[in-house]
Amino acid sequence: MPTPHDQRSNSASIASWLNQRCACVTLNRSQLQRELCGDPQDGALLAMVEDARPNLFSDTTVFVGERDLATMRAFVAAHERIVALPGWQSRVLADAPASAVTESAARSVFMGYDFHLGDEGPRLIEINTNAGGGLLNAALARAQFACCNAVRGEGGKLESGADVATDFLHMFRKEWQLARGDEPLAHIAIVDAAPASQYLLPEFLLFQRLFERAGIRTSICDPAELQVRDGRLYLGDDGIDLVYNRSTDFAFDQPESAALRQAWLGDLAVITPHPRAHALYADKRHLALLSDTDFLASIGVAASDIALCEQVVPPTRRVERAEADTLWQTRREWFFKPASGFGSKAAYRGDKLTRRVFDEILAGDYVAQRIVSPSSRVKRVDGSSIELKSDLRAYAYCGQVQLFAARLYRGQTTNFRTPGGGFAAVASVPEAQRHAQCDALEAPQAKNR
Repeated sequence: MPTPHDQRSNSASIASWLNQRCACVTLNRSQLQRELCGDPQDGALLAMVEDARPNLFSDTTVFVGERDLATMRAFVAAHERIVALPGWQSRVLADAPASAVTESAARSVFMGYDFHLGDEGPRLIEINTNAGGGLLNAALARAQFACCNAVRGEGGKLESGADVATDFLHMFRKEWQLARGDEPLAHIAIVDAAPASQYLLPEFLLFQRLFERAGIRTSICDPAELQVRDGRLYLGDDGIDLVYNRSTDFAFDQPESAALRQAWLGDLAVITPHPRAHALYADKRHLALLSDTDFLASIGVAASDIALCEQVVPPTRRVERAEADTLWQTRREWFFKPASGFGSKAAYRGDKLTRRVFDEILAGDYVAQRIVSPSSRVKRVDGSSIELKSDLRAYAYCGQVQLFAARLYRGQTTNFRTPGGGFAAVASVPEAQRHAQCDALEAPQAKNR
């Protein structure tokens, strides 16, 4: 059995080798069905996944070196320290929407840090304040088995979803307590535009079940269904205590978000995530600040955190008309992202740009980030080997990573339409691991236990 070696840590080398060679199916589909169908009324939820969203979950594991996972954890903690600095807050809030000026004791649930694994380790691609998929990935993690000695051996492990759902519930309770102390939390609204048509509607239903099992009434609604009356947020005749905000109207600027905006500005309900958190953490323009070591030093960021940013954040710059010629000439080096975008909407690889689209980018508010290609995962689909792109997401709260998950896809973006793709469990490979052996190495038919 060959031992993989390259310029990276031993665990990362073995992880990369396994991602190219391991053919195991690690997902126990029956167990996943049990995880998604815990109540008799959940048959409809299961049908939503299996019939309408067949590529939501991948049946394989993505291997990641222990040191790379540690680097991502360290960056999340460092970013939390940076955002807390007065110099950071004064800089980013000066250019933020008016709704971001309002403060809240709530910290914002489900921070999402997305990474590509480059040749030299993890590289930050973007940060989100309402990262979806956390509870789905917790269920997915609970339905996995360890297939290779690198994971079954001492130190290796699959990301566990065993206690994550409980951690998520505690996170929402913590948000409520930070803002309202010992007042009772009676009613949560999960809010998104046209929720019945959202691809991640199954997750909304899982959260509804999680909250209601804890004795908290939970509704799922469109923001336009909410109203403010008598100093309180309402859904119909029912008062809302806490809003789990899944809307991508981050500043509550759209007419449909009028009640949310009024409730946010008047502290009429606890809203999480909220506009201030998006302005502090997730505006894409922040990527340029995080890759600017002079700026970081000027606001008092610790030298160790600056070094970590330099290691993890790819060079990023604001797109300015004055640099149009240089950016056009070097466009193949850059990925162009709108400052307030999400989910790769209106984002472009430089090597795919036309001059017309580039002119639209110059007229908009964009950043250009140095391209870091995603890592790959080779797996078998319908008897043939295919190569899928892979990225990693760290779900975090208050600077602590709660869960790692991967997404497998083809094309430019994670679209959950790729056969064999979707959310995938993460398995860590320990640094002490010296070689890898796979139960189904390059097998013509992947093993499924």
